Amino acid sequence: MTEYCQKKLERWLESPKVDEHTKAALRAMKDEEQSDCFYRDLEFGTGGLRGVLGPGDNRMNVYTVRKATQGLANYLNATTLPKRVAISYDSRIGSELFAHEAACVLAANKIVAWVYPRLEPTPALSFAARDLGCGAGICITASHNPAKYNGYKVYGEDGCQITLEVAAAVQNCIEAVDIFEGVRRMSLEDGKAAGLIRMIGEDTLNRFIQAVKAQALEHSDEKGKNVQPLKLVYTPLNGTGLECVTRILKEIGITDVTVVPEQEKPDGNFPTCPYPNPEIRQAMERGLALCETVKPDLLLGTDPDCDRVGIAVPAGGQYQLMTGNEVGVLLLDYVCRRRNEQGAMPKNPVAVTTIVSTDMATPVAQKYGVELRRTLTGFKFIGEQIGILEAQGQAERYIFGFEESYGYLSGSHVRDKDAVNASMLICEMARWYRQQGRTLAQAMDALYQEFGYYKNRLLSEAFEGQNGMETMRRLMDQLRKQPPKALAGLPVQQVVDYRNADVTGLPSADVLEFRLKDDAKLMIRPSGTEPKIKLYLSAKAATAEQAEERVQALARAGKALLAE
Repeated sequence: MTEYCQKKLERWLESPKVDEHTKAALRAMKDEEQSDCFYRDLEFGTGGLRGVLGPGDNRMNVYTVRKATQGLANYLNATTLPKRVAISYDSRIGSELFAHEAACVLAANKIVAWVYPRLEPTPALSFAARDLGCGAGICITASHNPAKYNGYKVYGEDGCQITLEVAAAVQNCIEAVDIFEGVRRMSLEDGKAAGLIRMIGEDTLNRFIQAVKAQALEHSDEKGKNVQPLKLVYTPLNGTGLECVTRILKEIGITDVTVVPEQEKPDGNFPTCPYPNPEIRQAMERGLALCETVKPDLLLGTDPDCDRVGIAVPAGGQYQLMTGNEVGVLLLDYVCRRRNEQGAMPKNPVAVTTIVSTDMATPVAQKYGVELRRTLTGFKFIGEQIGILEAQGQAERYIFGFEESYGYLSGSHVRDKDAVNASMLICEMARWYRQQGRTLAQAMDALYQEFGYYKNRLLSEAFEGQNGMETMRRLMDQLRKQPPKALAGLPVQQVVDYRNADVTGLPSADVLEFRLKDDAKLMIRPSGTEPKIKLYLSAKAATAEQAEERVQALARAGKALLAE
């Protein structure tokens, strides 16, 4: 262990402010484990904190949460922003405790903390920040990470995750706080008695549900009954989605919902899916198995904080999982089609997606005369585009946004991906296509036939531990100095380095894009929330088989690139 880590460890062991349980856990660790807990402070990035649960400066625990909240409080008190903060939390281990600890620190700094009285989805937090006129919002969640993780996301007064500039300013404030001596805190009971810690009322959650419902594109007939019933299997993956998703589905007349029993109740251990991410088949296996018995029209799965949603649909006698890119393109086409048919398309409509999402969105948007804007990876940048339109008095121009990682939003009621809104839209879309005698799989195939077969693939390589971040930095530096001349037998025609903001017109980002012959593409970036390098592969062809062959060849080339 380095001298730096040893000194930090000794401080934790000697501090009277550290509880004995935490000290005992540290003493029981081997040197390597202790070193990993202290070799750096848990980094506050654009998405806030995210890390493994445990003791130490590089872990998620009450001490790092208090320090982050003190830094946020110092930032807010140095600005003219409202001295109110909305707080929500998910089903993860420690989430409720962390939410209450954050409230206790805010209260001690004379900032009113509005806390949801029970776990609620991330989009409900984004809504509450705006609804309650807050200067910031805090969501305790690690989204779809494994159970050993938790996190702390910070939102601005606009309900969007904080900007790069604000994140840097908050980070500076956090770094100036001593983790033990620099934190002010009052008890939960005293905070409530002083009126500085308040519970968010049911009226706010009701307004959120109604704001989601306002984005509906399908309506009941004159008798008040749905034109077409829909049978659904739903899994909240032991997270926060059950209450709000079932409520909104009931609001639009979908009541035939079978919930996967093993994944219905909140459980931060995620016993049936070690990686509770609807992008991964393993997380959806229980739902898929139930589909074989129930025979629904649709399987719906939301991640633990209910901002992402995955689906499976009947196809060829079984249930086929659809990708985030496919659902995004289906929804973009559906929203445009139905708005046109209803005369509800605004003048100069805008849709937004990210640089790593499918290129297929471009011709779909062009078909309907929709301006398609691309942002950096992360839904916060899509939310920023909504804010830009709103500042111009043109919020109604925004019609839809999506990212390949299963995040979607069709309204400006929140500024983050919203699986409550997306679940409603997907079910409406499935019901609308069913009236025409088509499944979502058939609808997707029709789009492929019209625009070409686009295939996308995501590869991830983990770089855990103290040396992981340095390994990722070296890999990206090497690719910048010596980019490949060809990949999968296709010449590299253009290299785009997203660190060069003058070239991309976007904020500087650690992303490389290799554009290849025949509309193929490989993009590489370190994850902003996990110790991983991510490769985004894209190929287009005249048939599904040809596109699959090309993307598999790219996958082999991508793995070789990482191996080198």
